[in-house]
Amino acid sequence: MPRLIPNLWFDSNGMEAAEYYVSVFPNSRINHVSHYGDAGPRPAGTVLTVEFELDGRPFTIINGGPEFTFDEAVSFQIDCADQQEVDGYWDRLVGDGGQEGPCGWLKDKYGLSWQVVPAAMAALMADPDPARTDRAMKAMFGMKKLDIAALEAAANGT
Repeated sequence: MPRLIPNLWFDSNGMEAAEYYVSVFPNSRINHVSHYGDAGPRPAGTVLTVEFELDGRPFTIINGGPEFTFDEAVSFQIDCADQQEVDGYWDRLVGDGGQEGPCGWLKDKYGLSWQVVPAAMAALMADPDPARTDRAMKAMFGMKKLDIAALEAAANGT
């Protein structure tokens, strides 16, 4: 099966974005940078693509111009082991010019959407008791950053 590699379109700050993302996620690195040549359409020497890994997964950024921008139709989910991980990713991605969204969603400073989700959320949504699931879901709808303790308390009816 071929590898699937997300390709992110940026105007001209793709290298900056790749360096930022590599700083946020462990086990990450920039693998290759290519540049526009004399054929253009950007000035020769300008960064064309950046191939990088986030937590060992391949990504590519292309500096393609201002024609396309990100929206919430596509997002990347970060599965977090615990509240400390949720807080860490949330704070890094929102804290430097990002924007909080509802239900664990956010946009980083480049406008890319992320879902910061604790592993406990999957267990709450799969609970065999639909009343617990409904209470947890209702609590989640009132949150921006997800709070595991509050979600579990809601599920428990406390």
